Amino acid sequence: MADWLTAILLGLVEGLTEFIPVSSTGHLLLLGHFLGFESTGKTFEIVIQLGALLAIISVYFKRLWTLATRWPFDPEARRFLIGLLVAFLPAVVIGFLAYGFIKTVLFETPLVICIALIVGGVLLLWLDRMNKIPTYLDADRYPFRVYFLIGLFQCLAMIPGVSRSGATIAGGLLLGTDKRSAAEFSFFLALPTMGAAVAYDLFKNRNVLDFSDVGLIAIGFIAAFISALAVVRFLLDFVSKRGFGPFAWWRIVVGVVGIIGLGVTGAL
Repeated sequence: MADWLTAILLGLVEGLTEFIPVSSTGHLLLLGHFLGFESTGKTFEIVIQLGALLAIISVYFKRLWTLATRWPFDPEARRFLIGLLVAFLPAVVIGFLAYGFIKTVLFETPLVICIALIVGGVLLLWLDRMNKIPTYLDADRYPFRVYFLIGLFQCLAMIPGVSRSGATIAGGLLLGTDKRSAAEFSFFLALPTMGAAVAYDLFKNRNVLDFSDVGLIAIGFIAAFISALAVVRFLLDFVSKRGFGPFAWWRIVVGVVGIIGLGVTGAL
């Protein structure tokens, strides 16, 4: 029973945190550390991310279908797809080159996650309060230079605790985008980035993958899908009205509590 509850909890956390700038990876690794949960080859942690991805596809299915069917003869659709590719490429190169270091060093150091959460929270607070008039209001029409630089910012999220969505949103705000379009573009960029990361993780861990706990994985997948669906449906309106301040403070609190917990358990 405890394993099922843990699977539900981790799935909910994955879905709730994947697309907001608080670092889903950081939350899952810290929670797994304190709960003593770790699946063989990280199978559970890898596969439940697909539930969050499915939520994006469900919400934006009509728009994605339009892009997929109209790009050969629609210049605007083709331009946006090229922009996504330009933003995605830095993660492909750096992720491939640094995969071993990321997985064996950064992902195994809870203190790094806590520090990244706190530092990222402080930076997000600063960006949220920055009185900069946005230049780019439509994610479909960012200049290619902006797409590429956002892609470089996304690479910072290879440090667990930084947050993929947080890095892309922060990069967008620094480059002159508004909060809503920055958050929306982070949704679209998640599709190739997370899809490729999950596929590569599964490939690299193919010899140690353990699907014996299919039931637990299915529960986590469903929980991640449902919670991510709620986040994706309401996040854009929320950040348009409230900004990113609440997420920044959450990061700081989780990071501080994590450091205290590591100290208490002697894991520092």
